[in-house]
Amino acid sequence: DADVFISLTHFKGHETAGFGGAIKNIGMGCGSRAGKMEQHCEGKPSADKNLCVGCGRCLAVCPKDAITANFADSVFMLNCKMAEYAYAVCKDRPCFHISLICDVSPNCDCHAENDIPIIPNIGMLASFDPVALDQACADLCNKMPAMSGSLLDENEKNLPEEVHAHCGHDHFKMTHPDTEWESCLDHAQKMGLGTRTYKLVQI
Repeated sequence: DADVFISLTHFKGHETAGFGGAIKNIGMGCGSRAGKMEQHCEGKPSADKNLCVGCGRCLAVCPKDAITANFADSVFMLNCKMAEYAYAVCKDRPCFHISLICDVSPNCDCHAENDIPIIPNIGMLASFDPVALDQACADLCNKMPAMSGSLLDENEKNLPEEVHAHCGHDHFKMTHPDTEWESCLDHAQKMGLGTRTYKLVQI
């Protein structure tokens, strides 16, 4: 029912989406309970309970890595669905988006056991276009050095060469090699949510 939509996002890494930016926070945050279940439904862990919504939290917190999930297509589908939900929220409504690129943790903020930031703090970005905003945030993050002792730093030192070749200089893929955050922005751009092209104006 709102005439105007304003989002304020903590830009951080994400174990499935690659990073949690404006689109992820709008799409997931504004989804109903059923909508959240729909967005996560492609990658449910193998479990003996019908109550599972496929959020993947159990995979992250299990100390023995005893829970596995088939993520064959789920990462791509999650990213597309998040973009579609964000489009539904923003369509035909004035919007403004702010992202804080500080304490960029490797995982989503919902993880109480989150690790130290993967890169130094950058600052605050804002835009009327959530796609351009997410792209600019990701680009700025990828230009930063890894924080010593972070998950990104450890992965850069220890992951095999084929993973380095796959991830390139993408800090979010290097932190979580199975993620593909660009599919979210590609899908959002195709739908008309915004553009991946941007111009940075420093204030």
